[in-house]
Amino acid sequence: MQLKLEGRRAVVCGASRGIGRAIAGVLADMGASLTLVARDESALAAVAAKLPGGAAQHAIRSVDFLDTEAVSRAFADIAGERPVHVLINNTGGPAAGPVFEARPEEFADAFRQHVLAAQLAAQALVPGMKKSQYGRIINIISTSVKEPIPGLGVSNTIRAAMAAWAKTLSRELAPAGITVNNVLPGFTSTERLDYLFRQRAQKSGGDIEEIERAALAQVPTGRFARPEEIAWAVGFLASPQAAYVNGVNVPVDGGRMASL
Repeated sequence: MQLKLEGRRAVVCGASRGIGRAIAGVLADMGASLTLVARDESALAAVAAKLPGGAAQHAIRSVDFLDTEAVSRAFADIAGERPVHVLINNTGGPAAGPVFEARPEEFADAFRQHVLAAQLAAQALVPGMKKSQYGRIINIISTSVKEPIPGLGVSNTIRAAMAAWAKTLSRELAPAGITVNNVLPGFTSTERLDYLFRQRAQKSGGDIEEIERAALAQVPTGRFARPEEIAWAVGFLASPQAAYVNGVNVPVDGGRMASL
């Protein structure tokens, strides 16, 4: 089975690094032309230059997802250029910490950065998907949707909100042939994971290597994921072959979660 996206256009959010960058690489390899979105314009340009087709085939857009008005303008502009067939909602996770200690503005910022940004992107791009009769909305969330992660209070809360938003949207858009699915990465070798381990070490006074070993011990496969392994799951969900997969959470966690 060959997964192809030739002639399709995809928007990849958070594409400057980590999982987002890996997703951009996979979708470009599948033949899609991309619009890469993140805050760091120079990092986006570097990613675009290394993709198949280079900067001539792929566009970049610098946007701060905490700026709701800027997000609205950016996606209106992207939609106005030509139809988008695949939307990857992916943005940085909230700061670590217990939920009880979180300030109200931390929840508000995280909601704006994740749920509101995804809503505005969908509202701008779905009309083009309907006209093209092809649409995939894929949200990169977290395994905390199924099992809340200790010490990530705000993240657990907002990820659950994203999952509920996606499930609701999947039922509303299904008659138009548009699917909405979530990919739930487990421990993945990215800057985000390094940050979380450092935070735990600082709060506990422990050693980072010990914290890494404890995390690794939870994963039956015995290793952390590579960003590309998350991206391959996204590539399938973005493909024509996934047309009947809708409204689901797809864990890519090496079997770490104990829940069904």
